[in-house]
Amino acid sequence: MPTLSRLLLKWYYKNGRTLPWRNHPDPYAVWVSEIMLQQTRVETVIPYFEKWMNLFPDVTSLANASEQDVLNAWEGLGYYSRARNLYKAAKVVTEKFNGELPRDLTDLRSLPGIGRYTVGAIASMAFGMDEPTLDGNLRRVFSRLFDVSEFADSPAGEKILWELAAQHLPKGQAGDYNQALMDLGAAICVPKNPRCLLCPLIKICESRKNGTQDVRPVLKPKKMSPHYIHAAAVIINRGCVLLAQRPPDGLLGGMWEFPNGRVNVDPAKELTKVLDAAYKLKVKKKEALGVIQHAYTHFTVTVHAFCCGPVSSPKTENLVWVKIADLNNYPMGKVDRAIANLLGRLLFHA
Repeated sequence: MPTLSRLLLKWYYKNGRTLPWRNHPDPYAVWVSEIMLQQTRVETVIPYFEKWMNLFPDVTSLANASEQDVLNAWEGLGYYSRARNLYKAAKVVTEKFNGELPRDLTDLRSLPGIGRYTVGAIASMAFGMDEPTLDGNLRRVFSRLFDVSEFADSPAGEKILWELAAQHLPKGQAGDYNQALMDLGAAICVPKNPRCLLCPLIKICESRKNGTQDVRPVLKPKKMSPHYIHAAAVIINRGCVLLAQRPPDGLLGGMWEFPNGRVNVDPAKELTKVLDAAYKLKVKKKEALGVIQHAYTHFTVTVHAFCCGPVSSPKTENLVWVKIADLNNYPMGKVDRAIANLLGRLLFHA
């Protein structure tokens, strides 16, 4: 066994985290957890995973659910394309593979939302195959262990890191090896101020020896995120509020929001214009409800929400009247859920 994996597994068997998807008998649980863990911390994922497995305990129950139920269960976890792809893939697995996640790696890779990293994770952890994987934690660990100076998020850097992950894979123990690397990256080889003195691999770490651990991995400079201002209308009529459903694809696809649009300078003044342009809606009143700020992956946004009354009836299919008491049944992104909560507090204190 390579020295790296021998030292790592010895540490892991004493210090590995207890997680609800580890040693789970159903590969579906590993699949769900790996999709949820993409760009999301373990602590955040655990309650969502447990709730999800109660609602959709197997592939068939997920495939038979409605997309709205799926998005509702995912609400707050972010990156909603993950949920939509998981749902689409469940339908494929049910129809094409009799409800069993395929063991063939080509079939596995063909499923929506499953890329090279997820294939390696599922194959090693769920099926016991000798397959490497490479997530953000592993990329950081290998960049430091071998003092990789290439951009870790470039094709050349990724190629080097995948090769390193495969070279040190212990035969027959790939699942534990991959999970040990993830735990090491989460607990010790952390992004800032790595806890090198606690690391079981300190004696073989090249960046520790060279004093470069604080500048590994090397990542491409991030572009400045643009900032946008939006005005949103909370249009109330007889105990109901008007919601718009977003298109099925793209950011927050299929989720619900308050009618809104991007503005330039004065949200209150421009609200009427953007509602007319985007929805053919006319409103009266414009009492400020609140301001919400949020950072997405590639941009930030400030949303000014206003309570309004309707002047015209909705004319587009994606607009529906919803009882205010039922707002929790409609999956929303964080901005619109914050607006819904502001509305609830306003009515509660009224």
